[in-house]
Amino acid sequence: MGATGLSADRTEYRARLADQPDAQIDSWAAEMMRDVALRRGVLRVIEDFRAAARLTEREFERVFASGGGPPAMVGRDAEGRLMVPAVALWALVPGVRAEVADGRARLVDYLVASFDELVYV
Repeated sequence: MGATGLSADRTEYRARLADQPDAQIDSWAAEMMRDVALRRGVLRVIEDFRAAARLTEREFERVFASGGGPPAMVGRDAEGRLMVPAVALWALVPGVRAEVADGRARLVDYLVASFDELVYV
């Protein structure tokens, strides 16, 4: 388990994530977004990421664009909820690192908040 970062609980998981290099955190965050989007939808990823990373809608849009996501692709669904293409969710990872001073910590917060999703991945 130690080599993968998996743990029995969120506290241990957070501690193990702290020992991982940035590239591994980035990879796991992008993979988590992709896997959750496939199982539960893009809206769930956006809501979870915004909550864990503590981003307003405007900050989310800036993070998305800063990470390489096409700004013109940020939109709204029929119910007015923020939406981006599933294939561009990866842009949130480099974007949060570029736009937020504690980007790594917010990616770790996203992974820890998504801890229960690991059962399905």
